[in-house]
Amino acid sequence: MSILPTYSDVLAAAERIRPFVHRTPIFTSGTLDALAGRALVFKGELFQKSGSFKYRGATNAVQKLGHTEAKRGVVTHSSGNHGQALALAARTRGIPATIVMPANASSVKAAAIAGYGANIVESGPSLADREAMVAEIRERSGAAFIPPFDHPDVIAGQGTAALELLQDADGIEALIAPIGGGGLISGWALAAKGCNHAIRIFGGEPTGASAAAQSLATGERVQLASTLSIADGLLANYVGLQTWPIIRANVERVLTVTEADIVKAMRLVWERMKLVIEPSAAVGVAVALSDEFRALPGLGKVGIVLCGGNVTLDKLYW
Repeated sequence: MSILPTYSDVLAAAERIRPFVHRTPIFTSGTLDALAGRALVFKGELFQKSGSFKYRGATNAVQKLGHTEAKRGVVTHSSGNHGQALALAARTRGIPATIVMPANASSVKAAAIAGYGANIVESGPSLADREAMVAEIRERSGAAFIPPFDHPDVIAGQGTAALELLQDADGIEALIAPIGGGGLISGWALAAKGCNHAIRIFGGEPTGASAAAQSLATGERVQLASTLSIADGLLANYVGLQTWPIIRANVERVLTVTEADIVKAMRLVWERMKLVIEPSAAVGVAVALSDEFRALPGLGKVGIVLCGGNVTLDKLYW
């Protein structure tokens, strides 16, 4: 088993990727503060290169590759955001990238991946289909596999956004991050606990893709038979082998939100904050506005990651 990443890895990743990533802005909203019943600070990763936080982890992983390994290129499977991020990270380093995507993936994200110069290979819709295709490509090309979430360099890279947030906003007592496979919240947990162990970590998931919530409830990694949500970046059937121990040790609770909650939060951010977030990014906002989260005692200022803005504008959910 690989050695789990640590706070030191997040700090090293921050230095490694500094020349390549945006230091994204933070935002506040009096309207959302009033609805949440507490102060909220939003980390705008929708303004990150490639349109999501995923560029941080992909860049850290690609920049860490040795010269000989990098020349053979990289490969991954992705429904969109990680694929875009890896395609751009590979182009920045001047190496080839192949992205395995399900045939029903977002057309906007597929177009962006192609625009970054990566080779797209379609697969069946299941995770097993994608993994089989990746294995075939690796066998043929020798490309390095950079998975979407379950990789120490990816996890450490994602944590750099939390470092920035905690440096730029004083007094944050808790963080909320959406969960797919767990790479983002794992990195955020490592960063936050390394800065201040008292910071509380909460996760958010769609009710139709609640592997992390069920895993925390049972104490064991749960694998879902299927997932369904408009938050297409969060449709992993399970949390990763590397992300799960970090989540189990550091995440206080994972709250689930309905599709209606996600749409309402997404529209609210568009209308009141003028920020075009994607459904996955709305999950953390929906958690903050939920009755369950509002009822939690002892919480002051809360940091929330707006994880991406790669939305299909011809498919508005309202």
